[in-house]
Amino acid sequence: MAKEVKSEADLLKAYHTYLRLERGYSPNTVEGYEADLAKLREYAAGHQIDIVHMDFDQLQEGLYALCKEVSSEATQARIIAGIHAWFKFLLYKDYIDQDPSELLEGPRKSKHLPTVLTLDEVNRMMAAIDLSSNEGHRNRAMMEMLYGSGLRVSELVNLKLSRIYLAEHYMLIEGKGSKQRLVPLSPVAEEWFGYWLQERASWPLKPESKDYAFVNRYGRPLTRAMVFTIVRKLCAEAGIIKTVSPHTLRHSFATHLLQNGADLRIIQQLLGHEDLATTEIYTHLNVQDLRQAVLQCHPANR
Repeated sequence: MAKEVKSEADLLKAYHTYLRLERGYSPNTVEGYEADLAKLREYAAGHQIDIVHMDFDQLQEGLYALCKEVSSEATQARIIAGIHAWFKFLLYKDYIDQDPSELLEGPRKSKHLPTVLTLDEVNRMMAAIDLSSNEGHRNRAMMEMLYGSGLRVSELVNLKLSRIYLAEHYMLIEGKGSKQRLVPLSPVAEEWFGYWLQERASWPLKPESKDYAFVNRYGRPLTRAMVFTIVRKLCAEAGIIKTVSPHTLRHSFATHLLQNGADLRIIQQLLGHEDLATTEIYTHLNVQDLRQAVLQCHPANR
């Protein structure tokens, strides 16, 4: 028999704990799931539906309301994943006897090849960094880590000094779902990070920020949005017209490794992918490069 819900506030607090501790989701995933649940709760309240005891038809209507103005398949898939997580939580905690979200189907994700920079474009971005500015060495060190180690932007902004082992040439990275992995540091990244550490020592650091590897001019941890802004500004200054984000440097890291003979499973470990199929998209990029070489170099195509 299902338990009675004492209060919605207590239930939402328990859900947050479930996502963070029992499921091990990252803060960004938890934030997204809770935001989507808030929209579903708003829909349910407007239609006088109990958010805990929704049936499949009510849930389907609510899902349509949430997704009808969202064009991105990835966002729609995340909304459905969040709904699944909510009802799995209710079932796990015995607030419901049956999960109404079991039959919900998400959109099939289209496999789009990610944007990748050429080595020349990466070098132009690095050269566009103004090393005479206060943030110059910090930005160069960040770019070298994004491209040289394939970090996600969330991994970069949350990187701690206490988890960077310069003498051993690697970092301990906490990725999605709080999963940890060891990532090598390239000699170039180590050199620029060393320059940044020397400058960082004179920056005004907030007490809670002292272990963060990268901080802003006010001594607080960098935000994801600031890293996006820095990358896009460098692209503009380097004359790169592609749509580029920090994740583009991660894609470029993996693609350039594969092009130069790295094993796919090694790349999988470096990127922190659970499933090799996620890493295999870079083999498709390599096929595109091979075809381009044939078109440009084979005499029949000249």
